[in-house]
Amino acid sequence: MTTTADLTVTTPSDREILMTRLFDAPRELVFEAMYRPELLKRWLNGPPGWSLAQCEVDLTIGGAFRHVWRGPEGAEMGMGGIFREIVRPERIVRTELFDQDWTGGEALATLVLTERAGKTELALTVLYASQAARDGALQSGMKDGVAASYDQLDTLFAAQQAA
Repeated sequence: MTTTADLTVTTPSDREILMTRLFDAPRELVFEAMYRPELLKRWLNGPPGWSLAQCEVDLTIGGAFRHVWRGPEGAEMGMGGIFREIVRPERIVRTELFDQDWTGGEALATLVLTERAGKTELALTVLYASQAARDGALQSGMKDGVAASYDQLDTLFAAQQAA
C-alpha cells in the first residue's frame, strides 16, 4: 500500500490498482466532476506543467470519452474509451486505452462513490490486461499525477462550497 498525500494506492490483485481518496463534498458534486468537461478541465491536469487540453464526454452507456493532456514543451498524452455502466451518482464503469499503448491493451476502470456524513469516498479500480501492464502503470508516475489532480479537485470543491 502506498499513500501520497490523501491518496491511497493498493493492488487488490495481480492485474488491479485501487486508488481511494476522501473528499469533503457530497457524492452528487463528486459524480458531476467525473464527467462534466468544464469541471474536468479545472482539475484533471496531472502533474505540474500538464493540462487537460481536449476533453469530450458522452456519458451514456456505449458513449465515448476522449482526453488529451498537454505537457511541457508541447508533449501530448491522449486516451479514450467507452462507458459500459452508469449508475448516478454512485458508479461509472468505462474502458480506457492510451494512444501510445504503454499499458498493453485496454483497461477497465470502475469508479465507486460512497457518501458518509456529507463526505464522499472515491474508489477507482483499474483492471489491466496483465500484471506487467499493472506494474508498468505503477512505475509510470501515475500515483503522483492522480494525487496532484485529486488535490486540484479538492480545491475546486472548497471553492464551490465557499461560493
